[in-house]
Amino acid sequence: MTGNDHFWQGAFIDDAEAAKRLADLPTTVERALAEPLDTDTVLAACDALSTALRDPARGVRTRLAEPLIAAGTDGEEADAVLAEIAEAISRTALTRKLRRELGGPAPDRLTRPDARTTVFEAWAPVGLVVHIAPGNSAGVAPLSVIEGLLAGNVNVLKTSSGDTLLAQHLLAELAAADPSGAIAARLIALRFPSRRQEWLRDICAAADAVAVWGGEAAVEGVAAHVPAGCRLIEWGHKISFGYLTRDVWAAPDTLAALAADVCRFEQQACSSPQVIYLDTDDAEEVFAFARRFADVLAGVSAGRPAPVIDEAARAEITTTELVARLESHLGLTKVIAAEDGSWRVLADSRAALTASPLHRSIWVKPLPRARLTAVLRPMRRYLQTAAIGGSKADIAALSRAAIAAGVLRITPVGAMPDSYHGEPHDGVYALQRYSRRVSVQADGQFADVACLDDLIRPVAQPAPPTGPLLDKAGVQRALRDIDPDDAQLYFRSGGTTGAPALSVFTHDDYDTQMRAAAHGLLTAGFDPRRDRAANLFFCGGMYGSFISFFSILERLSATQIPIAAGPDHRAIAEALVEYRVDTVFGMPSYLWQLFHTQADLLGPYGGIRKVFYGGEHFTAEQRRTLEEDFGVEVIRSAAYGSTDLGPLGYQCDHCEGSVHHVLTELHTLEILDPQEDRPVLGGQPGRLVFTSRTRRGQRLDRYEIGDLGRAVPGVCGCGSHTPRIELLGRHGDVVRVGTYFYNYRQFVRTAEERLGYRGELQMVLSSGTGREQLTLRLDRRYAPAPDVAREAFLDGCPELRGAVDEELLSCSVETVDTLDFERTATSGKLRSVIDRRHVAP
Repeated sequence: MTGNDHFWQGAFIDDAEAAKRLADLPTTVERALAEPLDTDTVLAACDALSTALRDPARGVRTRLAEPLIAAGTDGEEADAVLAEIAEAISRTALTRKLRRELGGPAPDRLTRPDARTTVFEAWAPVGLVVHIAPGNSAGVAPLSVIEGLLAGNVNVLKTSSGDTLLAQHLLAELAAADPSGAIAARLIALRFPSRRQEWLRDICAAADAVAVWGGEAAVEGVAAHVPAGCRLIEWGHKISFGYLTRDVWAAPDTLAALAADVCRFEQQACSSPQVIYLDTDDAEEVFAFARRFADVLAGVSAGRPAPVIDEAARAEITTTELVARLESHLGLTKVIAAEDGSWRVLADSRAALTASPLHRSIWVKPLPRARLTAVLRPMRRYLQTAAIGGSKADIAALSRAAIAAGVLRITPVGAMPDSYHGEPHDGVYALQRYSRRVSVQADGQFADVACLDDLIRPVAQPAPPTGPLLDKAGVQRALRDIDPDDAQLYFRSGGTTGAPALSVFTHDDYDTQMRAAAHGLLTAGFDPRRDRAANLFFCGGMYGSFISFFSILERLSATQIPIAAGPDHRAIAEALVEYRVDTVFGMPSYLWQLFHTQADLLGPYGGIRKVFYGGEHFTAEQRRTLEEDFGVEVIRSAAYGSTDLGPLGYQCDHCEGSVHHVLTELHTLEILDPQEDRPVLGGQPGRLVFTSRTRRGQRLDRYEIGDLGRAVPGVCGCGSHTPRIELLGRHGDVVRVGTYFYNYRQFVRTAEERLGYRGELQMVLSSGTGREQLTLRLDRRYAPAPDVAREAFLDGCPELRGAVDEELLSCSVETVDTLDFERTATSGKLRSVIDRRHVAP
């Protein structure tokens, strides 16, 4: 630990240096705001710190416990505080918070909330947020600053001179977890007394928002320094209460739960009960309840350590209790207190809301439900939580009445201080108060732009993990240990390259991926304002393509006709014509069959202008056929993706062939050497390895997907800075036959170049008699005679001719009808390579 009390943009400094830097605070803020802070940078650093805090063996946890223990906090309580912070700043918790409060995990990106218009919106930082922290909660200060960081702000934190240095050192650890330095540039944490008014003036004068915790006096003291136009965010003291109907106020479980709420946190939380209201106007019922409740409170209190009360609090308790005892002579009150002063019940026949002196001090008052709003509404600025006990109908009705009176939270009895992830604080979402909603209206030239930020800079990419590579078998093994709460949506792969594999998603993860894919589809040229889309992907058997593209088109508010692929090509073609479909989505092999078996109907129709495909690729000759014979104008990949990882990339108008932009908002990509686990040199082919950053449940770190590709250098012609890759096929496309390696794509290219072939091609490998057999299947509609085709393949592939001449393998060409090619049953994909050499007879 350092002796300096102030943390300023990555370094600890003393009072003299802090005073010098405060004089130049506006310039400091301007420099920091000039470089945007990506939300994912904050999430990655927070998650790294959260992981370190959860590990007792890590030095981070020990270092951060020191200031708490030095201030008198016992080790167990210090651990509890750090565990609570660790949970709050995990990626899972913060992503859930971002989604709930700002609509998604990347709210800072200027995207189109309505895909039918070229209006871009985002949440932007307000600028500089000053946080005036409370002294009674160690975790509030750093968590408020982290909320400011999530909104992209520069943050100045003020803690009092009596506070520990936990906030300063925790924020220093957070800054250290970000190698880019972007977080450190937005963090200033000062520790000084409020009487140092010149410092308070300096930080407030430069602020765009000031968040202050405390009572009216504290808020007024800060408000005096807040300039006009600056947003003042008050997190003031609040009062909470319990409300019981006759049905439950005698139930032992109810009384025990309410007593536990009184004792938890010694009523220091704003959500702790200070009053118990009964649904009655009979003072005798109130006094009788107070006696019963006192017995229960005595029992609950006895099982807990005695509260530590300072002199000022003890004086307030004594005064309150003395006044109540005096009023008891008038028949207005009853006081029941522990002999050792550890708790007290103050029964009052008057309904007016009265603050408790806390430390296990509770008022009991009458309040008939008919008067609830009238009695409580004058105190609406101070109301926070109400725990309501009664029947279901009573709880529903009384909740509405309490909310009308100004209450912000309704909880069950016994759960008042509890909270849930994403819960609003004091009736508002903090992230929205620390942000501005901004918009950019653009013209028609931006119709294919999904995110304005992509035209400026690439998404910030954290360093990839350094652990071992994960293969498909590893993914399946890891599913055994997944939390059931994170396995909400199940998909199976099509099984094209092996046995179908299972993948699971949370609904939030799925939504994030579908929205990202929808943005990619806009860039690919899909126009949700005009295009009439037929979803012709396969459906059923837990296969996800049809469902995914249904979801993608839904998020674009597009017109879609969800037909799904099926064997009745005629019925599907008739539906395309009847519903005036001009855009189709599906697997290339299936769409190729559909167009050719229904050429007599779809050719004259000529209305299909766009084809978006997935899972496979159209060859250049196939594209030419669709354009010339059927009038298709746009043929483009709908998405590059996989069942387990989800969408990985998308095309734009400038992406030729198998080139795709990478969805870096979802994934981090590595391209590794084909033989060794090291990065390839720039532009060289390699194995594609993805790390999914946005998945809550099924974590896929350094997942070797089985595809080959290379990075495409430079900025794309569409203007996007998002990185691009060229897909070069799958590992399974390369097979060894007769001592030589052959690439499926090489045969496809040879067929195109030497035969002008525009149909599908399938490789079939078998053992043969004495030597291995390679059979190349071609569509007889477009293929020449088998012997002519065979000679072209031998000429185009010297290794093949050499193996045939050396009698290492036999090669033949077979022409078949379009419907006779073998395809996977689930997805309808063409099985490009069929290896029957190891199949038992």
